[in-house]
Amino acid sequence: MKLQQLRYIVEIERQGLNVSEAAEALYTSQPGVSKQIRLLEDELGIAIFERSGKRFTAITEPGRVVLDIARRILRESENLKRAAADFSGGESGKLVLAATHTQARYALPTVVRDFVARHPNIKLEMHQGNPLQIADWIAGGEADIGIATESLDQHPQLVSFPVQQWTHCVIAPAGHPVTASSPISLQELARWPLITYDAAFTGRSRINRAFERLEIEPNIVLTALDADVIKTYVGLGLGLGIIAGLAFDAQRDTGLVALDAGHLFDSNTTRLAIRRGSYLRRFDYDFIELFAPHLDRRVVDLTLQGGGQAWQL
Repeated sequence: MKLQQLRYIVEIERQGLNVSEAAEALYTSQPGVSKQIRLLEDELGIAIFERSGKRFTAITEPGRVVLDIARRILRESENLKRAAADFSGGESGKLVLAATHTQARYALPTVVRDFVARHPNIKLEMHQGNPLQIADWIAGGEADIGIATESLDQHPQLVSFPVQQWTHCVIAPAGHPVTASSPISLQELARWPLITYDAAFTGRSRINRAFERLEIEPNIVLTALDADVIKTYVGLGLGLGIIAGLAFDAQRDTGLVALDAGHLFDSNTTRLAIRRGSYLRRFDYDFIELFAPHLDRRVVDLTLQGGGQAWQL
């Protein structure tokens, strides 16, 4: 049995049983993958995949057990490499972050600056995506730490930690009639065209639920992936914006006014997530604590040992 064979069966499952796509993802040939799968099945004395001709059509019952064990073995193999590098490599390595645009643009800059100053020889790589992508990247080992508001606490392969609670605000051009409303209501908002986040982003589910509870249909004319785009179109007069409060800066966002919307929409929790069972290097712990000072190594380790979600803010 070889680790490479285990990588093959895990990747085949990940690619929806498509051997060609699995081979391409692993930079090898389809015949080579198929041969190694047959050798592994012969060695184990079981069929991992059901077949129709040369195509894999399903995973057998014993195959599911094998795949669960294979994932654990591969994860521990990667942990061995990370642990060895952590102790023998000195202050070197790479930290891959995955974050939404809002977090990358507004919450992370000072943290990244301080981390780079403290660890100048650690290569820092940042991927931006929606919360579902971030969860998948962390679960698949393509990123070490994920930061987002939605989805991270709903993925079984992740352990997530609450970092910060925040609320939305409504933004409008200076002088817009809505700025005279204090406090603003959902009924007032529904009178105007609205611009807010794409459905998968930054607390959008809480915006939807607030209108649904009052059976109000909001006039959402435009959705975007990040607050900067929303602010641009609000500035052009296309509608009122609903964004994360942390994404508005009165000094930078000249010509716009922000109205508190904490009473309209439920609060949101920024979460940090890592893959369940991952070995955390010393600089991983350091980054986590820089971003969330309450998540020191003791708290992180206790949560990981418990195997569940961290305590709530």
